[in-house]
Amino acid sequence: MQIVNSEISIQKTSSSRLKQQDINNIPFGKVFSDHMLVATYADDSWQEVKIVPYGNIVMSPSMSALHYGQAVFEGLKAYINPEGKPLLFRPQANYKRINESAFRLCMPSIPEEIFMDGLKELIRLDADWIPTQSDSVLYIRPIYFATDESVGLKPAKSYKFIIITCPVGAYYSEPVKLIVTDKYVRACEGGTGAAKCAGNYAGSLLADKEAKQQGYDNVLWLDGKEKKYIEECGTMNVAFVINDVVITPKLTGTILPGITRDSVLTLFRDMGVKVEERLISIDEVAKAYKVGNLSEAFGMGTAATIAHISTINYQGEDMILPPVNERKYASQVLQKLEDIKTGKVTEPYGWVCQL
Repeated sequence: MQIVNSEISIQKTSSSRLKQQDINNIPFGKVFSDHMLVATYADDSWQEVKIVPYGNIVMSPSMSALHYGQAVFEGLKAYINPEGKPLLFRPQANYKRINESAFRLCMPSIPEEIFMDGLKELIRLDADWIPTQSDSVLYIRPIYFATDESVGLKPAKSYKFIIITCPVGAYYSEPVKLIVTDKYVRACEGGTGAAKCAGNYAGSLLADKEAKQQGYDNVLWLDGKEKKYIEECGTMNVAFVINDVVITPKLTGTILPGITRDSVLTLFRDMGVKVEERLISIDEVAKAYKVGNLSEAFGMGTAATIAHISTINYQGEDMILPPVNERKYASQVLQKLEDIKTGKVTEPYGWVCQL
């Protein structure tokens, strides 16, 4: 693939909106930082990479992403270390995953120098937007979508890659309540379950809405073939602690390979905790609960990091898990992970990128 010009041009805003915001106290995903990265793909090459003031983009109503869904995205976070330097957590993993998602949707790969150099330059420019309060961070959203002005069904020839950022607080303020769904399916074998594409999330919204109408926060997804094996919870990977073993569904191609998931499992193993990545049925979880062997359940994802699960409704009955203060596994790994992300401890994995 030819890259005509990967140098990044920068147009700074003439008036920062930072002074108008309390970045340590704003709703999740509502207020955006001063600048955004924009890269253009056309004529078989990446032609323009620039950082410009955050603002609207112009699009045609015939833009192919609106019709055929060639759109993928990522999510990661920027932190401030004790010395006041901005940090990124595992950005290389996000770069790898967005290209894996793009491949599944027949989109050209994004060059590393555009993703990584552009990301770093953007965060350096808007570093003052990174919150300093505990539980608040700068959320980073890379998005990549087709821009052909055509309703012909085929892979597009032109694309935009954009990175926007926003300061955010905690995604969940309380442990989450889930309800098992066998009415809807998130993904099937051979589908796009392992890709982080926009359509996967659109397809989850009705189940999420109906769960909330029943008094729950989200759904616990089962596999699409037998509707028996647990896959994800809401938009997160999920794990259970049964008899002091951390069990999480294995990656079968229908489950997103979460970066937080991988980090958590790595830390657990290094802590000496037994971890199993395997098929786990909802009936196995229900049985473990009934005999008192299910001590914890939690979601793992970028937005929430660790989301304690308080309740799982299955076949009309609530499984109510112990209070968070009685749990040791998820809380302990969360603290270790946050200490690494914020540069409070030295980590041996090469996960933290200091700018």
